[in-house]
Amino acid sequence: MDHPLTDLLIAAALLSPVMAVLWWRQLQTADATSVDVAWAAAIGVIGLGIAASGTGSTSQRGLAALLAGAWSGRLTWHLLIDRVLAGHGEDGRYRHLRAHWGERAGRGFFWVYQAQAAFAVVFALPFALLAHHGAAELSAIQWSGTALAAAGATLTTVADRQLRRHRRDPAAAGRTCRRGTWSWCRHPNYLGEWLTWCGFALAASPAPTGMVAWSVPALLFVLIHRVSGIPFTEQQALRSRGDDYRRYQQEVPAFFPWPRPRPDA
Repeated sequence: MDHPLTDLLIAAALLSPVMAVLWWRQLQTADATSVDVAWAAAIGVIGLGIAASGTGSTSQRGLAALLAGAWSGRLTWHLLIDRVLAGHGEDGRYRHLRAHWGERAGRGFFWVYQAQAAFAVVFALPFALLAHHGAAELSAIQWSGTALAAAGATLTTVADRQLRRHRRDPAAAGRTCRRGTWSWCRHPNYLGEWLTWCGFALAASPAPTGMVAWSVPALLFVLIHRVSGIPFTEQQALRSRGDDYRRYQQEVPAFFPWPRPRPDA
């Protein structure tokens, strides 16, 4: 395999039937939460596979493997522990879709699983570009991208831990988390994830056609702000925490941290 696009097309052909099998399994369990784990793991597997078979230099393929493996390993483990094994039942997004679709849920979820397969292939793009980059040494831009990705991953990890501690505190029941990073913006975990992918795109930029990698954080930004990220999360928060969350919305910016005047100022 000598071209990133070829690798990604092969990955798509292999991943689609895997997701079909997982879709069939959720027909038996009526719980689609595991598709998120499969998505995160698939990106790592694709990235590591392309890093192993790519035509780029050892340093570039090594960077692709490091970034893909570290990101996928962290998120896959977090989703597995926090959503699948925690015993909370099906994720709220999928419960909502199941209720909305009713008898058409089986067919609807088939396309959800196939969409996740397509997104996994698209999100593996920066790693594929890196794995076919021939430069023997990592450039300053690539080191900067790696540092940005590490900073974003750290922010996401810290935010997840702060939220987990908040949820375990009996005194915080029914109240919105305002601890640490959650006082900076309402979705520091999403911000950290987006910054991580900006770092990946920056690291892939020196590769031939590497600027195409920026399509991934651009797509992620749209998904977070317009699809299943902030809109759904905030709808759920308003239903469960009502006025407390409305005050939080007035006091704290949604995504990018910046000073915001209080409503009574």
